[in-house]
Amino acid sequence: MFQAFELGPFIFWSRLAFTLLGVWMATEFLLRLASSENLSLQHFREHGWWYLLAFALGARIFALVDQFRVYFKWLAFLAPNYQFDIQDVLRIFVVWDGGFSFLGGAAGIAVVLAVLTRGHRSTYLQWLDTLVPATTFGLVFSWLGAFFSGHAYGRPSDAFWAVTYDAMNVRYAVPIHPVQLYYALFFFVLTFLLLVVRKKAKRVGTETLVGIVLGAVGTFFIEYYRGDIPVLVFATLIDFLLLAGVFLSLGAAAALGSKISKRMLFIYEGVLLTVGVGYAILRPFLDLTSYELRFSQLLAIVVLLGTIIYVVDHRRRYPYL
Repeated sequence: MFQAFELGPFIFWSRLAFTLLGVWMATEFLLRLASSENLSLQHFREHGWWYLLAFALGARIFALVDQFRVYFKWLAFLAPNYQFDIQDVLRIFVVWDGGFSFLGGAAGIAVVLAVLTRGHRSTYLQWLDTLVPATTFGLVFSWLGAFFSGHAYGRPSDAFWAVTYDAMNVRYAVPIHPVQLYYALFFFVLTFLLLVVRKKAKRVGTETLVGIVLGAVGTFFIEYYRGDIPVLVFATLIDFLLLAGVFLSLGAAAALGSKISKRMLFIYEGVLLTVGVGYAILRPFLDLTSYELRFSQLLAIVVLLGTIIYVVDHRRRYPYL
């Protein structure tokens, strides 16, 4: 393991160091891609602190959710054998422990970009075409940091490339899948693939669509090799069909928004909401086969569906881009 290293009197956590390296490399990559597309960089200079704050908050929030059992174990204070410790609560604010998610930081940047670039000549999707490959490039370093620190480790494996950790935070003493390296290699290849797509794409959104779809599919399958204790979600086949139906309905509503009256649109959304809430209420009483998913897998599905709808709708509204 290479969990931490010393430089003079200072100790640096490898996970945090690699995350910061990924931030630096991804930022340089993003600015170069944006400059090559003649996108204005002025808002980065004027609102740099907002981007920094959004990245830090998004990165921390995603990490807290991913490590829910570590940072929020104090929520079990009602359990009979739990002894409350204020240190468990304060750990949320110990930001120097390296608990940051690069993907969460990128999501924070995406939110600020959506707000600050509103009204620009360039559309938000054009910015996403630069943010997505920059994010996949930064994730390579983020997952390398996770490998050296022993975070997000894999399941036991008898493969010759399996690794063994001698660390308190890894619950296996046997060889396990180096799932972090799987991710690093996957996002490295995806980054170069997006550069190829960038050269051949004829419409705005191609990089975003390819990057998100392949990234979501890759994440969904690689997560099966994870061995750390996850935040689980139990979903049925009907849940997935309903989720897909909701996104398709939202896409249809966006496409027909200028052709139908506001009253009909309100009724349409009301029916959609009623069906969704009704199913949520009845679901516990239905005898349906459920599938165990990690929260990250469900999030990948939601992002994939949302991206497809957004890109299709954008191309409908801007046929010349």
